[in-house]
This record gives sequence, C-alpha cells and structure tokens, in this order.
Amino acid sequence: MEDIQSKLIRLRNELHEHNRLYYIEDAPIISDFEFDALLRELQDLENRYPEFYDSNSPTQRVGGGVTKNFNTIAHRYPMYSLSNTYTKEELVQWEERIKKILGEEAEVSYTCELKFDGASISLTYEQGRLIQALTRGDGVQGDAITANVKTINTVPLQLKGDYPEFFEIRGEIILPWEGFHKMNEKRAAEGEPLYSNPRNTASGSLKLQDSRLVAERPLSCFLYALAGEQLPISSQFEALQKAREWGFKVPDSARLVHSLEGVFEFIDHWEEMRQELPYEIDGIVIKVNALSQQQELGFTAKAPRWAIAFKYQAEAVATVLEGVTYQVGRTGSVTPVAQLKPVLISGTIVKRASLHNADQIAKLALRIGDAVFVEKGGEIIPKITGVDSTSRGRIENKVEFITHCPECHSELERIDGEAQHYCVNQSGCPPQQIGKIQHFISRKAMDIEGLGGETVGLLYHEGILSNLSDLYRLEKEQLLPLERMAEKSVNNLLEGIKKSKEKPFSKVLFGLGIRFVGETVAKRLANSFGSIEALQNATLEDLIAEDDIGERIAQSIVNYFGQEENNKLIEDLKSFGLQLEQIKLIKKVNSAFEGKRFVVSGVFEKYSREDIKSEIESLGGIIASSVSSKTDFLLAGEGMGPSKKAKAEALKITILSEQDYTSLKGE
Repeated sequence: MEDIQSKLIRLRNELHEHNRLYYIEDAPIISDFEFDALLRELQDLENRYPEFYDSNSPTQRVGGGVTKNFNTIAHRYPMYSLSNTYTKEELVQWEERIKKILGEEAEVSYTCELKFDGASISLTYEQGRLIQALTRGDGVQGDAITANVKTINTVPLQLKGDYPEFFEIRGEIILPWEGFHKMNEKRAAEGEPLYSNPRNTASGSLKLQDSRLVAERPLSCFLYALAGEQLPISSQFEALQKAREWGFKVPDSARLVHSLEGVFEFIDHWEEMRQELPYEIDGIVIKVNALSQQQELGFTAKAPRWAIAFKYQAEAVATVLEGVTYQVGRTGSVTPVAQLKPVLISGTIVKRASLHNADQIAKLALRIGDAVFVEKGGEIIPKITGVDSTSRGRIENKVEFITHCPECHSELERIDGEAQHYCVNQSGCPPQQIGKIQHFISRKAMDIEGLGGETVGLLYHEGILSNLSDLYRLEKEQLLPLERMAEKSVNNLLEGIKKSKEKPFSKVLFGLGIRFVGETVAKRLANSFGSIEALQNATLEDLIAEDDIGERIAQSIVNYFGQEENNKLIEDLKSFGLQLEQIKLIKKVNSAFEGKRFVVSGVFEKYSREDIKSEIESLGGIIASSVSSKTDFLLAGEGMGPSKKAKAEALKITILSEQDYTSLKGE
C-alpha cells in the first residue's frame, strides 16, 4: 500500500504536470472538475499530515501568507535596462557599432522578441524548485515577492527535464486585457475607482501584502532570459527553447533571423498585428543571438551593447495647454513642465508633460491656450510633440522661458553648448539642497534606512537639515516633536545614519552628487585615486588620463573641488567618520599583478568573469573594459571575440589563457 509521503509526492507531481499542460502548453488532458478533485485530495492530506509540508506544493497557489515588509535583496546578476530606439536608421547604426567591436567579418544573427509591457521579475531555481522571486528594483537589488509570485499559475514551482542545478530566469509579469477589463467591471460595480492600465495594475499587484489577493488577480508570466554559470546553452534562441522544455511559459512569437532585413520584417509584422494580441506590448527586443558574441560586446554602465529595444510610436492625443511651471533639480537644472487639460493617453490620465528646455518652447512657439499634441515618450513620460495650427492661443499669451529661479529667485545661467538653464545658487536654493540630500541617502549611494525623501523635505523646511553633513548632527530630541516621528522610527533613522558611516568610499563619492559622476564612474575614481584628498588635488590632465574619464567628467570634478563650500563639506564629513579613502581588500599583492591593467574576455572553466576580475583586483591588478595601448594583459577565455584578440596582437599585448593566468599567480 502506498504510504502517505509517497502519495503526497505523487499527487503534487501530477498536479504540477496538469498545471503545466493547462497554463503553459494550453493542452489540458483532464477536466477542471477532475483537477479540482485532485487538488482537494492533496489539500486534505496536507491538512492531516502537516509534517510533510512543502512550500512549493500546488496548494500554495491560493496564497495565504501576509507580508508586511518586502526584504530588499541584491541580484546575483544585475538586471540591466535596455537602450531604446524608434527608427530603423538607428538600428543600422547599432549594428555598425556591434561590427566595429566584433569585426566587420563577423557573422551576426539576432533573436527578435516581443517587448511585454508589465513588471520585470527575476526567478531563482535550485534543484528545479522555485526558491526566490525578486522585482527588478534598481537593477542592482530588488524586493523579495516570492509568496506572491507563487500564486501565478504560469510560474512553475517545479521544473521538468535537464534543467541546471542552480540558475536564474528573467521575465515579465503581465495582466492580459481580458483580465484587466474584468477587474475594472468589478470595480465599477462596487463603485470603486477604475485601474488606469494593465501595466501599473500588474506591478501594484506584486506588492500586495496579502498573497490571497494576488492569487485572485489573473496575472500571467512570460520568461525570456537565463542567467547563471556554465548554462547548457550557446545562444539566446537556444535559451528560449530550453526554458520552454523545462516548463516555463515562453512565447512562441520569438524568431531567429540572420540579418537586419529579417529584424525589420519582424518589426513590421508586429506593428500591424500587435492590436490582435491579448496583452500589451510596446515594442520589439533585438538581441545578438550568440552568447560568445554577447560576452565580447559586454555592457555600458547602464545597458548591454548586444541588445536594443525598438519602440513603436506612442499614441498621441490633442488637449489644451493651460500653463507652464518650472522644476528645479538637485544640480540646479531648470525644467519647464506643461500643465494640460486632463486627457486619457494609453490608459492613463495625463495632466502634465515635459517641455525639456527653452529651445523646445521656442521651437513649438507655444502660447497658453494652444491645442497641443501629447504622447507618452517611451510609453512612460508624456511630452508635447506639436501644436495644432488651427487652434492657437492668443499671441499675448506666448510662453517665454523664465529668467530667474522660481524657488530662490536667483538669475539663471545657461552654459555654452548646453540646452539647460541652471540656478547657480547651489547652497541657498531649497530644491537643490533637498535633492542633494535625497540623492545622498538613496539606495545606490549611502542607503540610509528609515529616512525617505518626504522626511528630508520636512527636516529641511523645519530648519533642521541644510546640507549633507547636517544628517550626522541630528539628535533624537530634534526629531521626536515632528509629525510622524515616533520613538521607534526616530531610533531606526538614527541607526541608519550611523550605519552609513561604514559605506565604502565609492558610495560616498557617488552620494556627493558631482555632476556626471554616476555610480560606475565613482567606482572607477575610487579605485584609481584611492582617497578624496587625491581627487581634490587631481588636475584636469590627471583625470583625463584615466580610462572612461572624458573631459566633461574631468572638468566637472575640477569645478566641484574648486568651490570652497564643497571642500568645507568634505572636511565636515571626514570629522563625522565617513569613509573617504578606498579600503583595498588585498589578500597578497603579487608583483606580477600590481599596477598592471587586465582586460578579461570570454568564458572560463574554473571562474566566473566577476570572480576572476575580483581576484585580479585583490592581487593589485587593475580591470579595464577595452584593449588599448595601456593594457598589459588580455585574459582570453573560451568564445572570446576576434576583434579584441586582433587588437591585442597588433599592440603586442600579452594574451593569457586560463592556465597562463594560474601560472602568473604562482600556483
């Protein structure tokens, strides 16, 4: 006779398979009644024998867990955003850039996929079981929403076939049109405000605290990208096929093409057919198919060079320009914002649109009262694209760009060669100071827990915060009398500030908000110069000599440290014990590595690329992204592109195999 544990395992496996056939393959072999009977049988057994609980059981699809706080967890592999284009001409230029790196003789194939308009997700599987689900977040870290994702029927809890022992898969959680309309019909019947669009509704659903509510929503999940070490694939198209075999819902719309002409045909086909789809797409994603070529092409600071999104033209509607206001950013840049008569665009009520700068206002010759055409740029940020010449406002209501800051009334300046106007009152302009502090405490910078943007604004307007260093002067007695400042929240805030003193130099440098110094540049500067003093004393020539530091970035750094108030801020931060010097975790400096520049390319047998780069730095070496005359070694793995090798040979740079690298370490 079958024992209880074996019966539970059999029922779970049967239900996993029936779930896959129904939701993934759209080919059920039993009726809904039979499926429900099996599920009830399993539920009854699990209730009677709780010692055999399984978090991935099919019964967990109904939800039940309540999550009050979603933990933030770092992605093992960053979730990069994609570069966008709206024209085929720019796709031609993209291919030219690819060929420049891979070599003109390289044969390049492309995988073309639909670009779903939903919420990005990263799923982690171990031994074929779903163990973690993270939102995209900022690409570096996301929120853990595993309990909610387990309620989505198109996310497999147990895989089948020859899946890897451990890997991640990326995809998009979407809300099909049919389900969206049904949800709104229910909302209307109950007198509740309607959901604005499927994308926002899907994203909001994933952060509901009660997973039972998520289970009630008709969400679906398409998977489209694998991430992991030594995966059994050599191309993106093969990755899609493998994922489908393992039990994931992978759209069969993807196509492998061997030229840009094939890409253009795919784009044209879906531009005509996208309205027939049961869900929203906003474009096409084109990826270099061969993973070895993807490795060769690598990434910019924000996006892969081997992939690009072609966006379809957004829906445009007409409305009336009712006014123009101006926003001041943390760098002092002043952005005009159009105030519009509310209008529905792509499922969202739009009341404002960016006008970018003074040149845009002049180009459109805007007048208050104009009938203007508005669209969502990239389907996200509304923008005015034109004026209806047959319905103009009065000539005396012509829009003129302001001459003084709307916040502090300082005269605006415009830098030669730039489109933006700036308020130069950096220390006395409220939105600049608030913005600087908000940037400093942000997740990618000092990541101060317990302190949000609204609280920063409150503390500034109460006169408690005026600059970054004031954060480290905050005391409990100052905070407790303020609105929404209970003792526990104040303690958490002060503890978060205390912990921020442990953040590495690169985080502090990024947090200072020096113009053009993003997260990647801050890391490069921290590694190259080692301390804030070295950066303060660096000349324009010193900075430009560094890889990836152009004249614009270098001049901005020189200008920043040329201002007395900024150097005073640095001294204050030093006095509070912030890390303003790079702490190198060097195991043992190896003379063969110290000060030498390495370019790492290809796939390695005993190392991941990130591990090998970290080890080189720990031994005193320097990692560079591209081969140049300054490169000392090219570390060549399997599948390295021919262009890097050819350039290294032409420059007589030493090319190391993985075995050579091990020997160089003296092992």
